[in-house]
Amino acid sequence: MSNFKKIKKWLAEIIEISLLLVAFGIIVEILFGSATPFWGGIMTNLIGLLSTLGENGLIGLAALGIVLYIFRRSKVLA
Repeated sequence: MSNFKKIKKWLAEIIEISLLLVAFGIIVEILFGSATPFWGGIMTNLIGLLSTLGENGLIGLAALGIVLYIFRRSKVLA
């Protein structure tokens, strides 16, 4: 396996773990509130990100589409 494929596989695994941690953080914040250490700001940051995408209109929608395309493509190739 070439070095490029190894790096690509590692990055896909890091992204998958990161998404799982974000999902876990959202669940922890819903269950225990925003006062939980380390997980306390995830919902605030996520709401801020969605608000920013909403304010930017078509450009935000295009950026979101590109990010979703990249995630879907990485799942197919991995």
